Amino acid sequence: MAERSLSGQIAFDITGVSEAEAEGEMQVDAGVVNPFGAIHAGALVWFADVVAANLVLGGEQIREGKDSFPVAITLNGQMLANRCTGPLTAVARWVQRGHPVATTRTEVRDQDGTLLLELTSTHTSTI
Repeated sequence: MAERSLSGQIAFDITGVSEAEAEGEMQVDAGVVNPFGAIHAGALVWFADVVAANLVLGGEQIREGKDSFPVAITLNGQMLANRCTGPLTAVARWVQRGHPVATTRTEVRDQDGTLLLELTSTHTSTI
């Protein structure tokens, strides 16, 4: 088996959190693309998952030493399109808001509004 090293880097901003939704923005750059130059599916899922976690947290800052954190226990993603450039926006909204389990749906779209990923995720708080 051939050995090789792979690397990547993801960066994005949480641009807003309200009672109803959370939003984030990510720029497509070399750190999130696959060898063909399109966005790596894992980068899209990671982006959507973190935006959803911020909705569950209700705008509370994520920091080390917290008593609990909304861990995703189920992720169901449908990748519908892909891009090689441009900014992306993710918006997470409630499907079912509950405790200790909450379900969100997050849509990731390009700058033209094309839906790239729809991610439904279920989160539970850990202690």
